[in-house]
Amino acid sequence: MRIPAWTEDELVLAGALVVKNGWRELRTHHPEVHELSELLRSLPIHSPEVHALPGFRSPDSVSRKTTDFMTNHDRYVGKATRCGKPTLLMIKAFTERETEMLAAAQAIEDGIGSGELQAIAPQPDEMDETGATAIEGRLLVRRALARERDPKLRSLKIEQIRRQGLQVRCEVCDFDFARTYGDLGEGYIEVHHVAPLHISGPRVTKLEDLACLCANCHRMCHRNSAGESWRTPAQLREKVRKLARINLN
Repeated sequence: MRIPAWTEDELVLAGALVVKNGWRELRTHHPEVHELSELLRSLPIHSPEVHALPGFRSPDSVSRKTTDFMTNHDRYVGKATRCGKPTLLMIKAFTERETEMLAAAQAIEDGIGSGELQAIAPQPDEMDETGATAIEGRLLVRRALARERDPKLRSLKIEQIRRQGLQVRCEVCDFDFARTYGDLGEGYIEVHHVAPLHISGPRVTKLEDLACLCANCHRMCHRNSAGESWRTPAQLREKVRKLARINLN
């Protein structure tokens, strides 16, 4: 068995380390490298057999990955090391969305430190149909999906909508399950966090933080595409409207 390629979660943590160090590599002797090595070995992503492999996410391997981040950054003037597309996408994400990506790294660290992320079972759709995971990391998507699938939270959101005298329908495409499926679809909808949980922060989810979506629009909000892996309902709605205007012309 070979040591697997770095996952997005692992790359988020390595990238954050490099960014905090001024986009400079860290050598094996650095304490931060040893701390990250231990953290990576604690992530609930790989199998026990992988964790037992000699050299798995060792300090040497962590140091080499920080070198990949440094030498493949736009402002580095020397020769770049060879690395895969996931690392290049992560470098791009940190370059364009540094604050958000640092927040994602902190959310992963906090979730592992508290034991929350280890306790969440793998969720359907935490990877897309190609096997790709979100640029912010699979564990954060896993946490978001687990919370969004909480039946109690969904029921409270539907109750709030009905108290306001509104229809239970998708906030992006206006699909109404009851209108299409009758009694079978009455009161059915999925909920989605308006902002990523690592941006909104560790707080109790409020009903105002949730939007009602059909299954298709919910999947599109979470879908990983070209390094972008989270869309608000408002962003997706605007995309749908733009495409509709283009198709009319």
